[in-house]
Amino acid sequence: MQLSKFNFNFLWIVPLFLVLSCDKTANDDEFSAYFGGEIVNPIENYVLLLKDNKIVDTIYLSKNNTFFKKFDSLTPGMYTFKHEPEYQYIYFDKNDSINVYLDAKNFDESVFFSGKGSEKNNFLIDMYLRNEKDLNAMFEVFDYNFKRFTETIDQTNQENITFYNKEKNRINWSEEFDIYANALYQFPYYTKKEIYPVIHEIRTGKDVVDSLPKNYYDFRTGIDYSNQQLTDFSPFALYLNHMLNNVAAIKYHNHYSEFDLSLKTNINKLVVADSLIENKKVKNIVLNNIAFQYLLEDQNMVNNKEFLDTYHRLSTDKSKRNEIVELGSAIQNLVPGKQLPVVNFYDKEGKPVTSDELITKKTVFFFWSEKLNSHFILSHKKVLEFQKEFPDYNFVAVNLDGNQELFKQTLSKYKLYNIKEVCCKNFEDLKLKWAITKVHRTIVVDENGKITNGFTNIFDSKFTENLK
Repeated sequence: MQLSKFNFNFLWIVPLFLVLSCDKTANDDEFSAYFGGEIVNPIENYVLLLKDNKIVDTIYLSKNNTFFKKFDSLTPGMYTFKHEPEYQYIYFDKNDSINVYLDAKNFDESVFFSGKGSEKNNFLIDMYLRNEKDLNAMFEVFDYNFKRFTETIDQTNQENITFYNKEKNRINWSEEFDIYANALYQFPYYTKKEIYPVIHEIRTGKDVVDSLPKNYYDFRTGIDYSNQQLTDFSPFALYLNHMLNNVAAIKYHNHYSEFDLSLKTNINKLVVADSLIENKKVKNIVLNNIAFQYLLEDQNMVNNKEFLDTYHRLSTDKSKRNEIVELGSAIQNLVPGKQLPVVNFYDKEGKPVTSDELITKKTVFFFWSEKLNSHFILSHKKVLEFQKEFPDYNFVAVNLDGNQELFKQTLSKYKLYNIKEVCCKNFEDLKLKWAITKVHRTIVVDENGKITNGFTNIFDSKFTENLK
């Protein structure tokens, strides 16, 4: 990443690291570490530092949008830092003193690290951007015949390997970090190989599975699926998801209904993951991910029970299993005819209001986020059309961000007429009671708050059938 790409002042960074150098003494804990930085155009007034998807600390920005934190004992390894809604990886060795500069309006492209431990983290960003650029150019490549496709991705992979070797020799990073450095070029390459037959058929109509070389998937045998360090690392997680989809779905054909096909595929994914992954902790994380994805896509209650029976048989993670049970229970509580569980909101004036208070007649709840601006605009335009056609319905737009000030600012930019706008008070409560994890979701209830359809979408071509 070239310094010339950025237009910012390092003057505040230099004194900070002079202070850090002077402050360190022989009595400092050997696992102490420092994390600071500057965020231009911040969206929130804080940065989250996380490890294994759990918050380590919330670090608040100062008036000049900088932040700084000393950790007396920070376990070396891979972390993520998050400035809502974006995140990136950051790797700490012991005694690292890392600063990050970023512009929240151009998050990934603006991230730059400085200080002790920065070089390996700039490598992470460089590889991430190389992969993103390559991904954006890949759609046409999936149309290629097998020979041309293979030559193209092999060439890109070799370029990444050359870059990896050069940076590894220059920076001389640790073996522990090398696990992630390797993953950054290996798994995007493996992912392309996994999805090629699927996307090629979608785009060209040609099924190439039977014509692939017999050794095409041999790379799978060299992967350590039980590597606990990679479980939450996105290049590996993305690859694993595509691989399981391929292996699970390859046995099933068109004589199954859509629901049966989804059920059998996802049960097979559970079974494949169980046989493939030896490490119990890694296995449980993967099983949980499969379960969450399936339960939020398929609301067939009979199928849910069969799927959960298999999940409970294979999973040994009691604490995480409870989350799956809660999600399954929430879905069961959203079947037609049941009363919609009550959740709390704020209105545009910041006053508290409950969902049942909003149901003064037949009501449609739809959802939006400031982070998905195009969806926000299109969903509201769609609802304005529905209001004219179905005046006997209330339409309530629910903001999922939970930030009242941002909620008000967003609404002030648009003329939304008679659409009732509310902001969720507690997203975790909303997610638990209404099984909300996707913005593309709509709930329809009658005038008494009883559910007509708990899992529909205003963009569905048949959506209006719910309102007739």
